[in-house]
Amino acid sequence: MEIIQKIPIQLTVGAIKEVKRLMAKDDFIQNQFLRIGVKGGGCSGMTYIIGFDNKAENDIYFEIESIPCVMNKAHEMYLVGMEIDWKEGLNNRGFDFKNPNASSTCGCGTSFSV
Repeated sequence: MEIIQKIPIQLTVGAIKEVKRLMAKDDFIQNQFLRIGVKGGGCSGMTYIIGFDNKAENDIYFEIESIPCVMNKAHEMYLVGMEIDWKEGLNNRGFDFKNPNASSTCGCGTSFSV
């Protein structure tokens, strides 16, 4: 696992607060990392991944406000510069992705194309 000095993505204050809330829950599995990545699929071609996971061999490691994060090294080119926010509205609750690398996004905001 490669440790990088430059943080490839940003979490807003709201996203940091939500991730730390999830990590503080009684059922949180200790020693897991916040995984940020992409996978094929979705209405625009690629879908964002965010969740807790173990580290893998091809991961890069970074920390944001003491949150241990991992990302597959191959995903960095799709996600570098992305900002993740947390929305707490009635119609829009969840993580919100603002990706400068996306050429188009779907209406739900969870998939994109490059």
